[in-house]
Amino acid sequence: MKKTAFSLIEVLIATILIGLAITALLAANGSFTIANSAGADLSTAEFLFEQIRELTALLPVVDPQTGTATFGPEETGLTYYDDLDDFDGANFSPPIDANRNVLNDFAAFSQLVFVENVNPGNFEQVVSDHSTSFVRVTVNVFLNTKQICSTSWIRARY
Repeated sequence: MKKTAFSLIEVLIATILIGLAITALLAANGSFTIANSAGADLSTAEFLFEQIRELTALLPVVDPQTGTATFGPEETGLTYYDDLDDFDGANFSPPIDANRNVLNDFAAFSQLVFVENVNPGNFEQVVSDHSTSFVRVTVNVFLNTKQICSTSWIRARY
């Protein structure tokens, strides 16, 4: 007698193997979705860093009118910020672009900016305001209340 059909055990094993394969694919799909979402958030954070960097790139480090008399904003409001140290402690929520426009499409994100004078021999060491010609600008990007990323760069006064 020639066997032409599958036995019940063979069908059961095949069903189990197919079920395991489907479960593995669903788990992988979930992991890829989470990784993709994190990548999109990091991309957005990088975009928001660059907006602040472009906005402040051509600004003088100290106020053109008062010089080193004040560290921090001498003016009231973002529209009137005319030097880099005006941005110290600024929190933009929703974030802003390089033209000082509010980015309402990114309302869940915020930019927190710090400007600190640093030691010329050790850029990690913060020194008193206006005591050196070097400042470190740090931008932290948050998604809701969770910090996504932070970046810093050094600017020279002259």
